[in-house]
Formats: sequence, structure tokens, C-alpha cells
Amino acid sequence: MSSLSPHPDKILVVDDSPDNVFLIKTILEEEGYAVMTAENGIVALQQLEASPCDLVLLDLMMPGMDGYEVTKRIRGEMNLQQYIPILLITAHDAPNVAHGLDLGADDFIRKPVTVDELLARVRSLLRLKHSMDERDEIARQREDFVSRLTHDLRTPLVAADRMLMLFEQGALGNLSPQMQEALTIMARSNTNLLSMVNTLLEVYRFEAGRKTLAFQPVELKQLVEEVVGELTPLAQAKGLAIKLEYAEDLTNSKIMGDRLELHRLLTNLVGNAIKFTESGYVAIRLSPEISSSHPNGDSIKIVVADTGSGIPSEEQSTLFQRFRQGSHKSAGSGLGLYLSRRIVEAHQGQISVDSTLGKGSEFIVTLPFKN
Repeated sequence: MSSLSPHPDKILVVDDSPDNVFLIKTILEEEGYAVMTAENGIVALQQLEASPCDLVLLDLMMPGMDGYEVTKRIRGEMNLQQYIPILLITAHDAPNVAHGLDLGADDFIRKPVTVDELLARVRSLLRLKHSMDERDEIARQREDFVSRLTHDLRTPLVAADRMLMLFEQGALGNLSPQMQEALTIMARSNTNLLSMVNTLLEVYRFEAGRKTLAFQPVELKQLVEEVVGELTPLAQAKGLAIKLEYAEDLTNSKIMGDRLELHRLLTNLVGNAIKFTESGYVAIRLSPEISSSHPNGDSIKIVVADTGSGIPSEEQSTLFQRFRQGSHKSAGSGLGLYLSRRIVEAHQGQISVDSTLGKGSEFIVTLPFKN
């Protein structure tokens, strides 16, 4: 019985021999399992598509589609919501059982099967199934909790932001210089907290599979200039220049992407460059990425470079991991670059960093023109 469901565990028995199917079905039903059967691999895959089960007992040597191919398809091509263990049933003289395990099967049993061994292996794999289901359920509950929490946190933070704005504008009376300074600090802290909550919410939307991207043609030059316009005041406050550099052979900067998410990506990368640079400049470069198969460029490269303090080499390999904070005094929650990676990967692109201590950093994003 499943620990997550009051219903009996459902087992799919796949074998081209009616006698074998009858024997195994009888043994399993006597133990209270619900048993489905399939006489070949094609029927088995069709049944799994229509009604996933808790365990597959799969004959390795079948005409047409053998157990190797069925295993390969279950693990590779079928988009199953939950993991289904596979127990291979093989004759004593069957070659290369290890190949089936390498393809993703979990265990095997040899014919003629004995009742005790069959039931022991079935119980073992069902324990594995239940354990994985429980782990996934806990993860889903955690993600749902954090998603709901961050969503609910936005309401009071936005309300506080509006009230602080009214205070700063003098809508509720004149403020002394000391009160004005205190409100400025409060507003900045509230803005930082709201930004962190928004980032956390986006991270969990990606991780919970609830993020839907709206792909449309996006003009990257225009988007870069929009982001730079929004962040220029931050750069000017630190005395930094922002440079835009477009390759001469960049005849096309339009890609298929989600404009809002690409805006978030660029804002994060350029914002980070400004944040971690005390003097010099921040540069954003666009160029086509040439490949041998597409001499005119099948992707576009975006480089965000700065003249900041650089990133230690030991931190670069983990920079895009979840909750991975850097050693810089201004390092944030460790979510921004992780979210950036998720956005890039959702566009079938790549992101990397090249940095030298004392000389600055370059964040390189490559996005395909078509997704």
C-alpha cells in the first residue's frame, strides 16, 4: 500500500507470454496489488501515458520492442510527473542485463521467478517509490508555502512603500531634515526587501514549474538601452560611465524571448555590475555568435563587463547556484544570479563568468535567435 494514498499500489506487468503474465498477476493480486497487463512494449507505453502506475515489471526479451527500448523510452521520452521504478524480468541465459540497468531500470529478477523473491523485490522497489513520492510531496509543499508567503509579503511591502513615498513628498506635513533622512533609509530598506521578495517569488515559480514564458520577437538593442536608461542614475551616483558597444557586423539583434524575463535578466546583470564597481565603467556589448553551421550567426552574445574588484576563482564555479552568496561586502541573498541562470536556460541559452581579481568581471550570456 502507498503511504500517500489509501488505494492499493498499481503494478504494470509487461510480458509477451500469457502464461508468465497469468502467474505474476495471480501472485501480485493475492498480495492486494492492483495489476494491469500489457502483451508488448507499445501497449505498455500507451497504458503508462493514459494511467501511470507505481511499478513496472518488464520482460527483457520481447519481439518488436524489447525491454531495453521500453526502459529507454520511459526514462528518456515520457514526461512522467512521478518516478516509476522498473523491475526487469529476464531468462537465466539473457545477455547484458547490466545494459538495462544502465538505461534506467532499478532491479532485475531471473526466470523462473519464485514467489518469495518476486514479492521481496516488488516490496523493495515500492518502498523506493513511496520514499521518492514523499520527498517530492514535501518539496512541493515547501515550494507552495514559500511561494504563498512571498506573494502575501508583497502586499504590506508595497503598501509601506507607497506610504513612505507620501511622507517623502510632504503629503502628510513638513519633515525635519532628520526625519527626511530617516525616511530615506526606511524607503531604501523597504525597496531592497521588496526586491528580494520578488526575486524569491520568481525563483520558486521556476522551481515549482509554474513559470510560463510568453515568447515574442524582442529587439535586444532597444531592451538594453531601456535597461541602461533606468539604471543610469545609479551609475551616475557612483561616478560610473555606462558604455554600449555593438559589433559592426550585428545586423540583427532580434530574438524570440520573453521580454519581461529578459528585462529582469539584464537589469540584474547590469545592476550587479554597478553595485560591485567603485570606479571606472560598466560596458554592455552585443555581438553575433558565429558557428561553422551558421556563418551569419545563429545566436547573439551579450557581455556585461565592469572594472570592479573581480570575483575570486574559487567562487566562480558556484556563482550561479541557489543561495550562493559571494564574499563581497555588498553581496546579496545569493538568488539574483541563480534566477538569471534559470531565465537564460529557459531561453535555451548559456551564461558564464570570466573574472580576474582587481581587474573586473565579464558576465557572458548567449541566446539563440530562435527557441
